[in-house]
Amino acid sequence: MKKTLIKGVVAFFLVFALIPGTAWGADINLSKKSTLESVLQNKKLRVGFEAGYMPFEMTDKKGNFVGFDIDIAKEMAKAMGVEFVPANTAWDGIIPSLLTNKFDIIMSGMTVTQERNLKINFADPYIIVGQTILLNKKHEATVKSYKDLNDPKYVVTSKLGTTGEQAVQRKIPKCTYKSFETETEAFLEVLNNKADAYVYDQPNCVVLMAQQGKGKMIFLDKPFTYEPLAWAINKGDPDFMNFLNNFLRQLKNDGRYDTIYNKWIKSTDWYQNVAK
Repeated sequence: MKKTLIKGVVAFFLVFALIPGTAWGADINLSKKSTLESVLQNKKLRVGFEAGYMPFEMTDKKGNFVGFDIDIAKEMAKAMGVEFVPANTAWDGIIPSLLTNKFDIIMSGMTVTQERNLKINFADPYIIVGQTILLNKKHEATVKSYKDLNDPKYVVTSKLGTTGEQAVQRKIPKCTYKSFETETEAFLEVLNNKADAYVYDQPNCVVLMAQQGKGKMIFLDKPFTYEPLAWAINKGDPDFMNFLNNFLRQLKNDGRYDTIYNKWIKSTDWYQNVAK
């Protein structure tokens, strides 16, 4: 009886002694599969974005990719000690491209949504924006907020597949909505008197108003949605996520974030060097 009891106790402790080792081994394997490990081994950080979303990612007159996200991506690559490799990708294919390993991370002014979060993981938000409106000046006296546009007589534009489009469909469903492949096309539709209002992220509207809308459009600058923008990576990668969140905290507390923010968000001096 005593021998049986002793054997049982020994077996019990042996089983539990093996569990930490198994878990530790699993953690090591997970770490080896991390995108972070791949980036360090290849000495390249492949960053997916769609150039054209001012002031986050654009092309300058020399053909270089520039912008708020681009500068942060370069800082991230520098912190890793690797090369920054840009991957300009059409918006409707940007998540599929991440999922099929065309690049390592999306840094493209992407809004965190529940729908997207089912497919990919987001780091902590690096900036908070919301949807605002650039209004045709002829409606200055009658349209004071997005609610006033909720009528079929108003033609409202935004970019296909974006949270701007979702905001129009959700908040002003009765308007006549027209979607476009790019922000610029959607904006020009209003500027050229072919539509009544353009709905898009606040930073983008600030830039377009400053550069092309003065005296021609009305900026309803109070955001009517809350939208955190964040970097996106593939699911199941805690090591990479840990690095990204710690990198962001460091960036925001050592002055680099403020320098980049002031350069691209607060100022529009960069616009003269952007390819039109």
